[in-house]
Amino acid sequence: MKVTLNEREINFAKKISLGMLAKRYRPGADVVTLNGGVVSKKDFGKIKITDGDRVCLIEKGKKPRREELEMLMAARHSPGVIEKIKNASAGIAGCGGLGTHAAISLARLGIGRLVIADCDVVEPSNLNRQFYFVAQIGQRKVSALKKILRAVNPFLEVEAHFVLLGKKNIPRIFGGVDVMIEAFDSKHAKATLANTFTAAFPDKPLIMASGIAGYGPSNGIRTRKIGKKLWVVGDLTSEAGIGSGLMSPRVGIAANHQANLALRLILGIE
Repeated sequence: MKVTLNEREINFAKKISLGMLAKRYRPGADVVTLNGGVVSKKDFGKIKITDGDRVCLIEKGKKPRREELEMLMAARHSPGVIEKIKNASAGIAGCGGLGTHAAISLARLGIGRLVIADCDVVEPSNLNRQFYFVAQIGQRKVSALKKILRAVNPFLEVEAHFVLLGKKNIPRIFGGVDVMIEAFDSKHAKATLANTFTAAFPDKPLIMASGIAGYGPSNGIRTRKIGKKLWVVGDLTSEAGIGSGLMSPRVGIAANHQANLALRLILGIE
């Protein structure tokens, strides 16, 4: 019987309970997960480990070895997710409200590689919805976001491009990604990315956003498939403008719709 324990494969000749496993390998464990779910200590003795189970034994406040860290970060994942997503890559065009939140969600998921691109710097009005900090004002967004992403997930490969995206460089910058996320404010930039990316890579998925301004109902933001490999997230009507600003909650909701769809595409669900 094979069991994966904190990213190490262990063989057992006979059945063993979760309690016996914890006592033998990490008696000080405060958090125990079995195939992504947390198990109460009172139930340790009742649960028998079976072939192929994934167990994580975690001691709160104790920093794990680097070789354990990646697996422990994914201890609450559903089975089979981390193996697929850590070999996947995503492109994010625009590092504002949508781009920063989608990137951080994908980093926490354990995606292997992100390609990010933006030509702007962090300024004070960004802080109402974008995942930056006061100390980063004036920095290039791609550089600031790369630092945040690596702090969240040190195993993540981040390819950052400080550049104005256009017809000539979009195929070169994003040619190697598995899924593409559009995260612009500008209608022109959205259209340029959509037309250029779909023409260059008709078989690669593109996830766009439209209608995320204001503070309307959360459930108004939906994910819709509008083409063979094209999806759009938003309510399709709430445009940013005078009297209708961009607010952190709806921007974050839309960004996580994009990240969740990217995950589903990588896993082959969509």
